[in-house]
Amino acid sequence: MITRLGRSIRARLALFASVAMALLCLVACTLLLWSTHSTLVDIRTNEVIGSALRAVHLIKEHELPQTLDSEPYSIQVIDPQGRVVSATPDLRGAPRLTALAPEAGGTSRIDTVCGLPRFHDKCQVTVTFRVYDQQGDWMVHAFGPVPPWYVSLAAVVLLTGVSAALVVLTWFGASRMVAKTLAPVDSITGRLAEITAGNVGMRVPVPENADEIRALAETANQTLARLQEAVEQQRRFVSDASHDLRSPVTAMRTELEEAMLAADETDWHETGNRLLNSLDRLQNIVTDLLTLARLDAGEPGRLAPVDLAELIRAETARPRSKKVVTSLEPGVVVTADRIRLARLLTNLLDNAERHAESRVIVSVRRIGQRAVLEVVDDGAGIAPEHRELVFRRFTRLDASRSRDAGGTGLGLPIAREIAQAHGGTLTIEDSDKGARFVLSIPITD
Repeated sequence: MITRLGRSIRARLALFASVAMALLCLVACTLLLWSTHSTLVDIRTNEVIGSALRAVHLIKEHELPQTLDSEPYSIQVIDPQGRVVSATPDLRGAPRLTALAPEAGGTSRIDTVCGLPRFHDKCQVTVTFRVYDQQGDWMVHAFGPVPPWYVSLAAVVLLTGVSAALVVLTWFGASRMVAKTLAPVDSITGRLAEITAGNVGMRVPVPENADEIRALAETANQTLARLQEAVEQQRRFVSDASHDLRSPVTAMRTELEEAMLAADETDWHETGNRLLNSLDRLQNIVTDLLTLARLDAGEPGRLAPVDLAELIRAETARPRSKKVVTSLEPGVVVTADRIRLARLLTNLLDNAERHAESRVIVSVRRIGQRAVLEVVDDGAGIAPEHRELVFRRFTRLDASRSRDAGGTGLGLPIAREIAQAHGGTLTIEDSDKGARFVLSIPITD
């Protein structure tokens, strides 16, 4: 089960739902008790009024007894002289309990009175009727206990039990629902925990329901696919790097072993030159590997405005084995790391020089908001199906291995990495003859 801060999401959501249900039950029970209490008060008031009216009827019929035995509520009858002449048994012999009277011209009055001594300070619904007589006004006081706010203990127990049952059912239902919903997540978590560098081909299970968890599983599988591709690419790179590093080391070891077998007859100066050539190749490979590692790590370069025409003039100034022709549009400025951009241009020129028959053409121009640099040679060219292959690390086409023996197989991959690091692209486009490398970088206004 997925946890956070030591508490499972299942428990937290179930607790939240249960608390919400408890609050809902509290509000509902409060409203129900209030409504029931109001209804009971109205019923109690009507019953007290009925008892008082029966006493009024007896007064008018001159049949009022001293004790009103049949009344369900407490009653006191006061004659015109203010004496208690009749009462229910619970009030027999008690003095007049209240002096409440209807307003002038009125015949009845209803009040809620608290603190009457005969009722143990409990509040009473008090109904007072005035009865007119030739001798004066009679007063009938009827008392009925006010129902408690909780209506009754049975009602409280019932509502509490129902609320508790609803809270428990909510906890159980929410827990089961969340557990069922998160079950695919548990499966995904378990599968991800099993995936290591040795089995990156594994994938997480995808639930059938088309919901957010299914989208999560599909995204995880896409990420794992990219990770697998990156791991395989890294393995190929390590294998190719080991092979290319082993070649100059093997060549140097062979040179030394042959020289040591016939030490007296060996021309050590010539042997040293051959060893230096192998060391140069080894140094070039190591330097390119370091450059790629820095580019892969995303190390920022020193960005500054760079005039591409000026950069090309500086890089083509040194002598080359093939003729270099330039066509430069002035004022094409980009924001870039000058050293890295010079490395990109040098790699393209070196590649073109190795494959050209007689000359290399370098041009730069502005197209819209992008600077376009082209390096074209007049060699055999590159077939369309191989144009992306040459940008893979340590890749050299079979048809050009003999002519590309001096390369490390990392020049073009480094050039593309530098282009992408500057927000640009490096591609191979169609050409009438030879290979045409096109670099496109955003212009700095």
